[in-house]
Amino acid sequence: MAQTVRETARDGLPKGFRSAELGWPELHRIPHPPYRLPLLGDVVGASRRTPMQDSLRYARRLGPIFRRRAFGKEFVFVWGASLAADLADETRFAKHVGLGVANLRPVAGDGLFTAYNHEPNWQLAHDVLAPGFSREAMAGYHVMMLDVAARLTGQWDLAEAAGRTVDVPGDMTKLTLETIARTGFGHDFGSFERSRLHPFVTAMVGTLGYAQRLNTVPAPLAPWLLRDASRRNAADIAYLNRTVDDLVRARRAAGGGGGGGDLLDRMLETAHPETGERLSPENVRRQVITFLVAGHETTSGALSFALHYLAQHPEIAARARAEVDRVWGGTEAPGYEQVARLRYVRRVLDESLRLWPTAPGFAREAREDTVLGGTYPMRRGAWALVLTGMLHRDPAVWGPHAERFDPDRFDAKAVRARAPHTFKPFGTGARACIGRQFALHEATLVLGLLLRRYDLRPDPGYRLRVTERLTLMPEGLRLRLDRRDPSTPAPAARTDDAGEAREDDAGNAGSASRCPVHRAGD
Repeated sequence: MAQTVRETARDGLPKGFRSAELGWPELHRIPHPPYRLPLLGDVVGASRRTPMQDSLRYARRLGPIFRRRAFGKEFVFVWGASLAADLADETRFAKHVGLGVANLRPVAGDGLFTAYNHEPNWQLAHDVLAPGFSREAMAGYHVMMLDVAARLTGQWDLAEAAGRTVDVPGDMTKLTLETIARTGFGHDFGSFERSRLHPFVTAMVGTLGYAQRLNTVPAPLAPWLLRDASRRNAADIAYLNRTVDDLVRARRAAGGGGGGGDLLDRMLETAHPETGERLSPENVRRQVITFLVAGHETTSGALSFALHYLAQHPEIAARARAEVDRVWGGTEAPGYEQVARLRYVRRVLDESLRLWPTAPGFAREAREDTVLGGTYPMRRGAWALVLTGMLHRDPAVWGPHAERFDPDRFDAKAVRARAPHTFKPFGTGARACIGRQFALHEATLVLGLLLRRYDLRPDPGYRLRVTERLTLMPEGLRLRLDRRDPSTPAPAARTDDAGEAREDDAGNAGSASRCPVHRAGD
């Protein structure tokens, strides 16, 4: 990391980490934790394993904007709703690739998630791949999503019959990896036939963990303190590259269009509609890795948190299950349009993402000299990290009981009443997650299938613990299953669930289906 600080991008700004004192002229006005130590910074009471949860704790004490310092690096965090809305202004701010995201560039390079704003491959890849997430494309993926979900329920049926609990995060990881691999790249990792996670997942988790560890040690000492970890990370990256190269090689050997127009076909065969440019072989590899990693890691976390809350709140699970029974009826394989009608199930998912957004923050940098919130001057290139988990807990937006799990926060009336830019699990603006509709459809479908098939029983002694590896995931979550009697009649529908077919159009900032690049989707 340290060696990149002096490199300069084509926009004239230095690449790599930029400490806050370089960009915030009145940094002294921003509060920081007590007991700051020389050289070490704000390390008293901090944990290397849970830096994001530490930041949530500091946020409650220090207010809507604060800073932390560690080993000579200063970070500014923002979570107040009005300040976060200001940072969402695309005319004044843009995505900042920093912190752990920049640490992923050795593996993902200028892929969609890790590209710097000045790198042309971001816009090229976005324009080529955006049609792969259209309504028509999504309807085609739906059948494969059902097929992968059936493999999950086959495993869970065996566990239920044997009286065993299920490993929720592990199984959700298998599910979402197979889903993105099948739908996007025509590949089957065979995750459900393995007793352990596929080596691709192990390598992926290794690279994410290493990227986070780089932020917790002094940069000059990293080569020595992380010597063994660095070797393992290099091996992990090499494995990810080999896996993707083999996948691409097989597709090329099969001839053009071998995937029926999936994401990989688009990467290999589609030219930009205006310029005629194509993605280079190196960038294809980086985009595939980006989709395989980002396309399953965050969704598996979102499903895992949602299943935890459903198990902990049986009355909410019963209401969601009643909706599934009512909307899907006796249909064995629900259709694409039927998933969009699961309004309450979707609210459960949104509320889980509110409390534990699996991508827990996003960074924004000033396009020009500006003043944040009319109070805090920022120089061009200065950046702040929006602490999404705390933005989603701002009592000014979510009320005095913001820590409570309540899916009705996302009924249509409540969504319309909230200010924009207060719910941001997929980032913001032109660089928001391109695959968010894919993730939301997949997760809603899977929750509906599992609720219809099982009653979920938690371990009475389990208390939610969250593990951090850039993304967030419940740790050690296991559930016991009871197979439902399919002949059980559905409870009567609640009248307030009716008439919500247009909830997404009511202003839910995290779920718009239109393209954010054209300023109509975020």
